[in-house]
Amino acid sequence: MKDENKNFKLHHSHFQELWTLDPGITFLNHGSFGACPKAVLAVQQKLRSQLEQEPLRFFGREWEPLIDNARNQLAEFVGADSQDLVFVNNATTGVNSVLRSLTFSSEDEILTTNHEYNACRNALDFIASRTGARVVIAKIPFPIESPQQVIAAVMERVSPNTRLALLDHITSQTGLIFPIQQLVQELHQLGIDTLIDGAHAPGMISLNLREIGATYYTGNCHKWLCAPKGAAFLYVQRDRQSQIRPLTISHGANSARTDKSRFQLEFDWTGTDDPTAYMCVPDAIAFMGSLLPGGWNELRQRNHQLVLEARQLLCQALEVLPPCPEEMIGSMAVIPMSAALENRHFMTVHDELFDKFGIQVQIVPWHESPKLLLRISAQIYNTLEQYVYLANALREL
Repeated sequence: MKDENKNFKLHHSHFQELWTLDPGITFLNHGSFGACPKAVLAVQQKLRSQLEQEPLRFFGREWEPLIDNARNQLAEFVGADSQDLVFVNNATTGVNSVLRSLTFSSEDEILTTNHEYNACRNALDFIASRTGARVVIAKIPFPIESPQQVIAAVMERVSPNTRLALLDHITSQTGLIFPIQQLVQELHQLGIDTLIDGAHAPGMISLNLREIGATYYTGNCHKWLCAPKGAAFLYVQRDRQSQIRPLTISHGANSARTDKSRFQLEFDWTGTDDPTAYMCVPDAIAFMGSLLPGGWNELRQRNHQLVLEARQLLCQALEVLPPCPEEMIGSMAVIPMSAALENRHFMTVHDELFDKFGIQVQIVPWHESPKLLLRISAQIYNTLEQYVYLANALREL
């Protein structure tokens, strides 16, 4: 099997040469942590050298213009005003920053779904334990037939006590694109604020935060935008920014400056850190947008088509039906495991695929039937042949 695996690697896309990914691994899990191209890592290394050559000058003079430039270009990319954005390390930090800033009481309900990312669900449970607020779960079916089922399930659990809704834009476990704009509009009509966890959205789908209209929105730049690890953003509506504080209170809390909002003064500096991942976001946007003639639109469409083709052949190999319509898929797709594999531990299946076949792919435990899910990602460095290889490995397992 090892020899077959080595021969297979010859069919990798030439785009993979632009990344530092191990050529001995069939990497089908871009969605978990992303992967940063060599060219963007080179920019980060240059910035880190600049920082270390003269730390005082860097943080005293050079740091803020670089952050502001990165924020301006990111804002344009995600369809927001730059004064409504701040950088955070990751989307989980963004979710926690909002939840920890708001005041809840035992009268309040916080609405989420059974597809919510585990880390953010833990943050909700922590807030509930501290404040007495109640976490209400909207049960969205999986497999699912239409986006309308998401809207119906969420709106069904709304009550007069619903204070906030925490919703994924693209779910981590099941890879579903939720109809977020319609959900936000319907909830806002009832006076309910929305916190959208868009961890996977930037770079996977076209974003316009002004049109979405969420009260709060957070997204990662290190996943589908391919920025370095530790780059994400938090968007807060202008009229709510005075309420939202970073998890670390630092110098911005009593800054005498009036040229920036307290929101940005606090989030921009939370103590000495390596801010170079944020500063590379414009380079990641430019690099990924330069890979195909049609820019970002072609890249997103190419990844979408590849993951649909991969899903089809994997469903055939596992003799299962596609669990959701194509319109609810971006660049990730989830396939239920066949009955022969369903009752095995998810890490056992993952480790066998990795150790025996050199395949890195996400195996997801699900709390209902089917109990085991296979989540594939499609980035420009992936090829259809890699998913054929995965299908053959699954048949062998």
